[in-house]
Amino acid sequence: MISERIQKIIDYAGLNAKDFAIRIEVKTSQTIYDLLSGKTKSLSKNVYDKILSCYPEINDVWLLTGKGDMLNHSNSEENRPKVSYTKGVPYYNVDFIGGFDMILNDQTVNPEYLIDFKKYDEATCWCNVTGHSMEPEITHGDIIALKRIDDFSFLLLGEVYAIVTTNGMRTIKRLGPSSNPDNYTLVSANKSPEYGVQELPKRMIRIIYHVLGCMKRL
Repeated sequence: MISERIQKIIDYAGLNAKDFAIRIEVKTSQTIYDLLSGKTKSLSKNVYDKILSCYPEINDVWLLTGKGDMLNHSNSEENRPKVSYTKGVPYYNVDFIGGFDMILNDQTVNPEYLIDFKKYDEATCWCNVTGHSMEPEITHGDIIALKRIDDFSFLLLGEVYAIVTTNGMRTIKRLGPSSNPDNYTLVSANKSPEYGVQELPKRMIRIIYHVLGCMKRL
């Protein structure tokens, strides 16, 4: 049962349910209490991603199904993100919203270091996040793994993308359908009134990256 697996992870972390919720940065601790009590019987993608982001040594198959061991014992170190200067995906100490132009327009810019993290080794680069529109999924100050998409004639709806538009706007949003077949909708995770759904004409997409995942700065 998912309640038992969540309790095992909390025990492993040496925390109580409230502090565990704060540690993995779910929006409310009630989310964890509902999982522990059995009121919520399945794990949402958001909570799943947050647990594995904080505890990458957790066996993702076990977390979803209960099969196997809780920890990836044989390669737990391999599954942890590490700073490297010899292998991995480049990390640029700029934020996507504000400073990403220097990477797009100047190929001589060097990364601060490489992030060696097998889970996201298909990423193009890592960079910073500023702003609160995608909280609690992606929080201000996180770093995100971006995979550049060269052919965006077909994009998977429901996924989170980092988008550069033809008028220079940069945004990170979940891509949704529109009643207009020539548009997408940009959907924020933050449900505050100021973060409403926006329409984006497909023709305005200049560059787009799939957001593979996020984590705290190493």
